[in-house]
Amino acid sequence: MAGAHEPVLAREAVERLAVRPGGRYVDATYGRGGHARRILERLDGSGRLWVADRDPEACAHARDALGGDPRVAVVEASFVNLPRVLAGAAPARGLDGLLLDLGVSSAQLDAPERGFSFRLDGPLDMRLSRRGPTAADWLARAPAREIAGVLKKFGEERRAARIARAIVAARGEAPLATTARLAAVIAAAAPAAGARLHPATRSFQAIRIFLNRELEELRALLAAAPGLLAAGGRLAVISFHSLEDRLVKRFLRARSEPPAVSRHRPAPDFRPEFEVFPLLRPGAAETAANPRARSARLRAARRLA
Repeated sequence: MAGAHEPVLAREAVERLAVRPGGRYVDATYGRGGHARRILERLDGSGRLWVADRDPEACAHARDALGGDPRVAVVEASFVNLPRVLAGAAPARGLDGLLLDLGVSSAQLDAPERGFSFRLDGPLDMRLSRRGPTAADWLARAPAREIAGVLKKFGEERRAARIARAIVAARGEAPLATTARLAAVIAAAAPAAGARLHPATRSFQAIRIFLNRELEELRALLAAAPGLLAAGGRLAVISFHSLEDRLVKRFLRARSEPPAVSRHRPAPDFRPEFEVFPLLRPGAAETAANPRARSARLRAARRLA
């Protein structure tokens, strides 16, 4: 796997997993194998690694790169389906580590035909699994109120209503079929004078998260994580979006700290499920080499007995 893509916080994530030579690990977001490569470097012949992704292209890459390694199993599955798939394959004693690198990979962003980025023009697709309706399909029929709600909820876009009205008006003239046209419509409706981000950044992010049900998928896998991990097993999650990071943070807090109680009510019998490690962010050298890393956050925890 020489020359494979190096993901953000790769060294830190694998160190948080505390990979043991004979351990059992899941990389739930294979991407292009950066984390998988580092985990395999630490496994011996008795160790096992399940690499999973909902993107069929990522799974095809994994089979080409790792298909001959007897320590590796490749799984095409979303977060919602992964626990069921692992139930028949993972060891009864539980996993020693579960890694999630959220969002889209550089390979997906840099492929114009996938439609995730407006930096290169391409069809307005945005589907991680390549199944179901595309972003163009949804934008062609969704009412302005629904579009505005998605942009506000998943992109925290303050000008959501204005952008939604512009999208509906533009599709009345011609279908919104390409990333460049959608970006142009958004930029004309809500120009960002002097802003660091392109005015379409939040909207593209919101549509992608909504279309792929990314937050619902993440909630499902987090809820299943305690049952998948052995005592002492590690969970490591890299996020790039504030909504994702907030969801992970609240999950770990709820599973590691007793809930706040009133002095008028007795404290519940609380048994923590996780020991949470300090938050990690990319260093200056990594963010300078890869500007996409600047928003990354790594949260990790150890499953308690």
